[in-house]
Amino acid sequence: MTETLQEYCDSRGVPMRVDTAAGVICGVKILGLTSRNGRSYLPEALAGAASLYEGAKVNVNHPKGNPAAPRDYRDRIGTIRNVSVRQGEGLFADLCFNPKHALAEQLIWDAEHAPENVGFSHNVQARTSRREGRVVVEAITRVQSVDLVADPATTRGLFESSAASATDNRPAVATTEELRRAYPELVEDLLQEQSAEIDRLRLEVERLTALEAVHKKQEIVRRLLREFHLPDPDSDDPPAGSITSEQFVKTLLAAEDERAIRSLIEERAALVRSLARGEVHSAKPVSRDQQLVEATAPADAKGFVEAIT
Repeated sequence: MTETLQEYCDSRGVPMRVDTAAGVICGVKILGLTSRNGRSYLPEALAGAASLYEGAKVNVNHPKGNPAAPRDYRDRIGTIRNVSVRQGEGLFADLCFNPKHALAEQLIWDAEHAPENVGFSHNVQARTSRREGRVVVEAITRVQSVDLVADPATTRGLFESSAASATDNRPAVATTEELRRAYPELVEDLLQEQSAEIDRLRLEVERLTALEAVHKKQEIVRRLLREFHLPDPDSDDPPAGSITSEQFVKTLLAAEDERAIRSLIEERAALVRSLARGEVHSAKPVSRDQQLVEATAPADAKGFVEAIT
């Protein structure tokens, strides 16, 4: 598959090799074996690209809009020369720049004093494939542009030490299986922590779900009590509290569904109305949680409460 790739590259840490008079910065790195975008470049791909980078024009900043759009003459600052392949490291070259360019003095100062301020960004056409979850660049077919940019996302500067090169060339871990092979103990610890956290969250969800169900049932109980004109369970009135006692409320909350709750409350309301009218009842309880009601109606409030509870 052929695609357009945008890569950043930097060099840092080697002795400064800046020829100000000649306008040359020697030995800058222009492409490594592994990019920080997670792509791997085959050694033969870099070797084949050397001639494509030779003589490539270097511009200041990215083009506006289309990467292949013509560049402003004022953007042109130099040329890539003397491209060579360093085994196990990548492509290196000399940046030949115009010492009279408006930004030449800034470029020289950064190269000598703050190489982290500048790096290369280039757009290339490349033939790629996927191997073990990674993008592998098999060949570079065209170099579209090379730009000098400030603070490139994947660079550290214009010069690179061998230590930094080793870091850049380290294979990127892109898949779970690769992580398992590279860091088995770390992955196992992370998986155990993840499993424990999932269990904790599941228990918390179950607790909150059960709590929400109780709250919904409590709302149903209060609504049906109001519908049948029975007192609120939180009432401070002793007779009222006996009608909707704590035990009665527990029985309601333990009922299977709203239909069962309604049936229990309806029975309690019917019992209250019967006692209030002084009607005679049989010895059989009207509701599941009712105590045996006396065969005669109570004569006073105390007897009414006793009959209910």
